[in-house]
Amino acid sequence: MAAISASQVKELRERTGLGMMECKKALTEAGGDIDVAIENLRKNSGLKAAKKAGRTAAEGAVVTRVAEDGSYGVMVEINSETDFVARDDNFKDFADKIADAVFAAKSEDVAAVMDGELEVVREQLVQKIGENISVRRAAVINAGEGNRVGEYVHGGRIGVLTVMQGGNADAAKDISMHVAAINPAVARPEDMPQENLDNEKAIILAQPDMAGKPENIAEKMVQGRLKKYLAENSLTEQPFVKDPNQTVAEYAKASGGEVLSFIRFEVGEGIEKEEVDFAKEVMEQAGRS
Repeated sequence: MAAISASQVKELRERTGLGMMECKKALTEAGGDIDVAIENLRKNSGLKAAKKAGRTAAEGAVVTRVAEDGSYGVMVEINSETDFVARDDNFKDFADKIADAVFAAKSEDVAAVMDGELEVVREQLVQKIGENISVRRAAVINAGEGNRVGEYVHGGRIGVLTVMQGGNADAAKDISMHVAAINPAVARPEDMPQENLDNEKAIILAQPDMAGKPENIAEKMVQGRLKKYLAENSLTEQPFVKDPNQTVAEYAKASGGEVLSFIRFEVGEGIEKEEVDFAKEVMEQAGRS
């Protein structure tokens, strides 16, 4: 079994708030898999849902474009190797070119959009700055008749497109801002995948206070906790970030609208980045010179 690293323990502590030894034990039992360790902790100790991993693996930018009438919007993620390059004007100009091209093409096919002139521009930029630059993904949302797309980008790193039925541009932007800040799992309770509900139910049933409960009581407890889980993880049921006295659905309704869906991009999410020991790398280079 692979040794548990200090960084793994640190991440689990940050995500759960538990002590170092408890986290190390949980990681050991889970074979070093942080997500499995969290699931086991939730089953064994009633731990609430853990925070998402705090660090992202790659650098870059998220850029959005929305039609003036709100009828459609696009979002792209462009990656660089370092945050320094992501803040460079040349990189930002390239990211804007990609967003404009996706907006014009209304296509999520990054390879097709990049084919030709834009790929040449990317290669020239790579040569100029000495880092790999890649266009990772694109999303295109068509609002549909009577609907509108709202957008919000936070710090160039988190982007959101939200679709509302009715409402207005300000409300759509505010709800997109909420999504950027809170990162709900789904737009509405009915959108939650059955797989997620089944997994959450298994976790609830494995918690200590469920032991020995009559079946009918246990089922009522499960349904109550699933309802709470859905409320906490569904955009429309969450307290609105700018006014916690109302839910997002209530805020949307006050503007004459209803939330239908959203897409959220965060730079580097889901990308594993190799951890580099720079001191060791320098010593190795010195040894070869």
